[in-house]
Amino acid sequence: MLRKSFAALVPLAGTSRPLHTTAVCSEIRKMARLRVVDNSEIGKRAMAEGKPPKCIHVYNKQSVGMIGDKVLVAIKGQKKKGILVGCKQFQKPKIPKFDSNNLVLIDDNGTPLGTRIHVPIPTILRTILKEKTQAKGADYTKLLGIASRFV
Repeated sequence: MLRKSFAALVPLAGTSRPLHTTAVCSEIRKMARLRVVDNSEIGKRAMAEGKPPKCIHVYNKQSVGMIGDKVLVAIKGQKKKGILVGCKQFQKPKIPKFDSNNLVLIDDNGTPLGTRIHVPIPTILRTILKEKTQAKGADYTKLLGIASRFV
C-alpha cells in the first residue's frame, strides 16, 4: 500500500504552490538572471530593488550566451538589449571566469546606456567586439571606451 504524507502535498504557508528547487545553472540561457554592471538609471533601479534582469533571448546559433554575445533582457517591465561582459560558466583558455553573469545595457545601435562600467572586463572582449562591429550596424567601440579596468 502506497502512502503519501499530508505534509508533502500541502504547499508552504503563504504560497499558492509547492516550493520548486533546481540546480544552479551557470550557463546564460533563457530566464537566466544577470547582473547589470554599468551605471545606467534603469539598471541601478532594478538591482537596488532586488529584481535583476532576466534573459529573454540570446543572439547566436547555440542559444547559450558567451562573453561578447548580445542578449535581449526583461528589466523593469521593459525589453532592453545588452552585451555580456562576464560569465560564470567554464570558459575557453585565456578567458577569465567570473563570479556572476555580468551585463552592460546598450541601445539598438550599440551605444551603452551608462557612462561607466564598475567591474573589470576581459581584454579578449576587445577582439571579440571589434569583429562584431559593422560599418553600418552596431558600434561597440564606445563600450570599450567606458570600461575603466581590464583583466
